Amino acid sequence: MAIFSVEIADADVARVLDAIAGNYRRQETIPNPSYTGDVEAVDGNGDPILDEYGNPTYTEPVDENGDPIPEYIDNPESKPVFANRIVREFLTGHVEAFELESAKRAAAEAVDATVDIVDPQA
Repeated sequence: MAIFSVEIADADVARVLDAIAGNYRRQETIPNPSYTGDVEAVDGNGDPILDEYGNPTYTEPVDENGDPIPEYIDNPESKPVFANRIVREFLTGHVEAFELESAKRAAAEAVDATVDIVDPQA
């Protein structure tokens, strides 16, 4: 397999990564797949803990150690990995678009769309 590469001056790498991340809206944090939202609070017997109006109360979710499960986590896809993926998608998209347009053009050129229609009244 061939390798396609570009060289970026060391001083510009962060700028390039920041630009790609910004232009393609990479998020620094993402929703935590382990976050379940607030959970109904229960007592030691598993019965709901009610507020003064008799409504169930809710608490933030915690893991098996009792530590809070955050709603958002740091994006596990680093900026360099993200930029690499975006460039690969860019190249793939351009090849697909070019080849599809070429195939459409070739198919259109291969079609004989002429029709012989005459006016029977003439």
